[in-house]
Amino acid sequence: MELWDQLQRKIVLDGVPQRVVSLVPSQTELLIDLGLEETLVGVTKFCVHPIYLLNTKKIVGGTKQVHIDRIKNLQPDLILCNKEENTPEIVEALEKIAPVHVSDINEIDDAFEMMLQYGQIFNKEEFAKTMVKSIKDKISALKEINKGKPTKKAAYLIWKKPLMVAGKNTFIDTLLQLNNFENVFEDERYPVTNLEELKAKKPDLILLSSEPYPFSEKHIEFFGNTGAEIKLVDGEYFSWYGSRLLGAMDYFKNLNF
Repeated sequence: MELWDQLQRKIVLDGVPQRVVSLVPSQTELLIDLGLEETLVGVTKFCVHPIYLLNTKKIVGGTKQVHIDRIKNLQPDLILCNKEENTPEIVEALEKIAPVHVSDINEIDDAFEMMLQYGQIFNKEEFAKTMVKSIKDKISALKEINKGKPTKKAAYLIWKKPLMVAGKNTFIDTLLQLNNFENVFEDERYPVTNLEELKAKKPDLILLSSEPYPFSEKHIEFFGNTGAEIKLVDGEYFSWYGSRLLGAMDYFKNLNF
């Protein structure tokens, strides 16, 4: 089987992969939901859906630092990576072990493309098509709910020291737009900021994500003098681009801000 990943890198597979290492949590969850749990032999310590994977699969590191020898010992016939999550150096090292599929997700359509590619790779095409259609239907329903809803200016915080936000041309920004939120940070993908700049941007909302930094109730007061409404949000629903999008659309329907 020959195909091209989302970086247009040619991948050659001998057949349907039977031993897979996934270095991307949202893609690990997607494999599970496509009924491919038995093919997974290695995951990252952040692959927590479902949580029992951490006890049943070999942990090969994180997303930015992996144990190459552990992966090699697993003898995978496919390794799943992501352009943003995993470094080029990691991908280059892994290519010496097995074929590497790299996803590149900035828009929802990119996520759909990745799902359909997985359907092709793992002989789950009809399952993947059904999943994509279900998400599209939920997106259409959400857009109907949000039709006529006023746009609110928002800043989406992902890290505390230093303060860092999700900017334009990110998957998070795409989902902000879907919820009628206008991102006040437009120049970079993940700019570092400070309280003074946040205040000057005059957002209506400051959204504190549960990941990668675990913002919680105790952090709300820190942003109190910005003049914005402060809300905690589930970061997985705003940043995971696999099958979690099904639950994300239901989560977004219940946002009351």
